[in-house]
Order: sequence, then C-alpha cells, then structure tokens
Amino acid sequence: MTTPRSGPDAVPPPGCPAHAGPGEGAAGPASPAALRTAESLYGPEFAADPAAVYARLRTYGSIAPVEIAPGVHASLVTGYRTALEVLRSPERFSKDPRRWRGLADGTVPADSPVVPMMMYRPNALWTDGDEHARLRGAITDSLSRVDPNALRGYVEHSADTLIDRFGPEGRADLLGEYGAILPLLVFNQLFGCPPETGDKLVEGMSGIFDADADSEKANAVLAEGVAELVALKRERPGADVTSWLMAHPARLTDEEMMHQLVVLMGAGTEPQQNLICNGLRLLLSDDRFGGDLAGGSMPVEDALDEVLWTDPPMANYAIHYPLHDLELDGTLLREGDPVLVSLAAANTDPALAGDRRGGNRAHLAWSAGAHTCPAKSPARLIAAVAVEKLLDRLPDTELAVGVSRLEWRQGPFHRALAALPVRFPPITVPVTTDEPSGASTWNTNPAPSSSTSPAQTSTEREPAYGNGGRQRWWSSLARWWRGR
Repeated sequence: MTTPRSGPDAVPPPGCPAHAGPGEGAAGPASPAALRTAESLYGPEFAADPAAVYARLRTYGSIAPVEIAPGVHASLVTGYRTALEVLRSPERFSKDPRRWRGLADGTVPADSPVVPMMMYRPNALWTDGDEHARLRGAITDSLSRVDPNALRGYVEHSADTLIDRFGPEGRADLLGEYGAILPLLVFNQLFGCPPETGDKLVEGMSGIFDADADSEKANAVLAEGVAELVALKRERPGADVTSWLMAHPARLTDEEMMHQLVVLMGAGTEPQQNLICNGLRLLLSDDRFGGDLAGGSMPVEDALDEVLWTDPPMANYAIHYPLHDLELDGTLLREGDPVLVSLAAANTDPALAGDRRGGNRAHLAWSAGAHTCPAKSPARLIAAVAVEKLLDRLPDTELAVGVSRLEWRQGPFHRALAALPVRFPPITVPVTTDEPSGASTWNTNPAPSSSTSPAQTSTEREPAYGNGGRQRWWSSLARWWRGR
C-alpha cells in the first residue's frame, strides 16, 4: 500500500503556480530568505537546544530560512506579531498543501520524512474557506458532546490504573509507562476504538512523528487502521466521537471520516503526551514549582501555562502557503513555498513584554485564527488531571537523572522527550481485576453550534470498546486489566 493521496492525489490543478519549477512561473526569482544559509531543525543540535537556534534565527528578523528535512526548505516565522499576521490572514495564506511547489515538481521527494505531516488530506487542518468550515463544524460539534465530568473521571481512572502498575516498583519512565499511554486510553474511549485496530493506529501515528521511522510504511499502516475503524462504526455506531462525526449533517464520506480521525488522533496523542511529560519535567526540576510542591501546593495549571509558552508540544508547525508572492516584514515569500510558524519561538519573542506567564493564555501553543485547535479545553483537562493524579499518588517523585541529562527526540515539529525516568518510594497496591468502565457517559444532548441539528447527531448509547496503548500496549493493557 502506498502513501494515501486524496482529492486530486495531492497534485495541483493545471495552471496552478505550484506546477512551475524553481525560478520560473509566477513565483519569480528566489526569495531573500531562500538565498541565506538555512538552519537545520531536524538534527541533534536543534533537539538539544532549540532556544539557541531560535536566537540565531532572530538575527534574520521575524522570518528566517530553515531546513526541516534533508533538502526540504521552508521559511520559519519566529516573531509573535508576525505569527499572528500569518495565522489570521486567509486572504494571503492558504493551508492547502496542494499548493506546495516543491512536492508537486519533485524537488521534495515523496518519501521525505516530513511529507506525511505536511501532505494534503481532506481534513479540517488542510482546507480553507467553506470546506474548512464544514469539516471543522463536524469536529467541534462532535467534541462538544463529550461530558467534561465524564472525561475527567475516565482520565483519573486510567491514571490510577497505570500508576498501580508501576507504583510498587519505585521507579518508572513516565513517558513510556504513563504519558504516552494515557492519551491513547482516552482516545480509545472517546472514539470507540477496539484494541486490535488501535495497534495499527498507534504504530502508524508513532511512525509519522518519529524522524527515524519509515514514514511511507507508517502512513500506510495508519490508513489501514482508520479504514477499519470507519467500517466498524458504519456497521455498529455507538456513543462515541466517531459515530457522532458520521451522524453529523455535514454528511462526511468514508474518506473524509478517515482523514478527520487521522488529524484528531495526531492532535490528541503525540502532542498530548508531550504536554503531560513536559509539564511533569518542569514540576520535578524547576525550583519555581518544586518549592511550591514541597510546601504541599501543586501549581499544575501554572506549570502547564509555562510549558505552553516555552516548550509547546508542537514547537514548529501551522504550515501555510502564500497565495501569491508577497513581502512580509522585509522578507519575500514565494507563492507555493511552505511557511511554518514557530509557536515556541513566537511565544518567547523578546519583543513580548513581561515574563509572568502563570494564568496568561495569550500563547500560540494552540495556534490562532480560523485553525486554532478545536480541542484545547479537553486537551488541557486531560493533561492537568494526568499530572495532578501522578503527583497526588506519588508526591515524593524525583528525576532519576539530572535534568540536563534528559534527551529530546529529534524532529522539526515537536518538542518531545525521549524518556522521563523517575524514582519514588514504592507504594502498595491492593490486588484487583477491575477494568475501566466500558459504559459511555458522554453528553448526548449538548448545546450544539449553529451548524448542528441535535436530532441528526443523536446516537443510541452503548458500551464503548476496550482500551489499549502505544504500539502493542493497546492489546497488552486490555489483557492485563482482565488479569490475563
């Protein structure tokens, strides 16, 4: 199975400027940014110290040339004001990757590791105008049916289940044994995904985010998994987000269903684990928060605010394509060349006044404009509950290595730890075979948005399917919960 393409197979229509080769057509001559030395965003130096790279990039101004994979060039927006201008200007910038000239003319190879994260799919992330509004409306209306109280309860139960597993050991990798698994359990519950299908979804999504993985294979595995989930829910709808998307008046096709699920899973798993683990790292290593912890207070919300400002889970993304050649802050941006927004660099722009971030939600971690994250409230709730529960159950947790020895995964888009080893006094856990409840208690009668008809999105309530985890954890945890 090859990398899936949708619509016009990711090839622009005839006459589109993306067909023009380098230096020809409407794009004109190379932009000044393209002629300057590009900083690499995918190597070990960037992973170890992105702030130093951003500082060098700022010497170019608010937009700088970068290389996001071998031979793949882009412009990176590092200024906060300029980032907002890009994010809020659909009349000048498109989200549609079919405009990406380098991919269309073969300059960027189809098997480049960044292509699966940038290629066109008919989802709310990569569309504009009325089509974007239709797809986004289906997502926001379906997510609005999730009861926050039920979601909190499920996160708490899942967190307790995971902590019970490693708590008696007195040590754990909070990334591999907690932060990476918990969002997948929640995703499984929200979307009614059985463990065997979850295996494929997690393998595919993990491979897309991993710079060292076979991106084409990962994309194929992911496509197979979401196709299975869509087919299952067409036959057996339930009280879950997948079924509500299907029942929405937007009347999503199976292909559209698959691609909305991909974008939702991508946003709800890898970035979510990074937010959880980056928050725990900060709380366990920064005296501003550690002192409060020692005094019996857990400033989890302040820590999450700090992470969202300085180490957002998706550090560089929000990819746009100029609709025509234009000059922005003294830099010529060529039609069809990718422009990435550095959410991390924009948030730490020296031009921003003050350094008090606790309670300040003006960061760009959730993006801004028409494409701002539609799930930021549940995402923050999941992270906050996960961190609070861990520190409540294991209050004497400390890093097992110095904070400077923690390693970060390589890649241009995310800010992700490779591991988060900790130690703590072992806890005693009573033997139990309880499983997380399978009964869905999501809100089936929300206040819908203007695009939703309540009668058309209502589904019969039935038990959700089993749980799982990253790669084979979906199946292994399901067996473990059942005492097998």
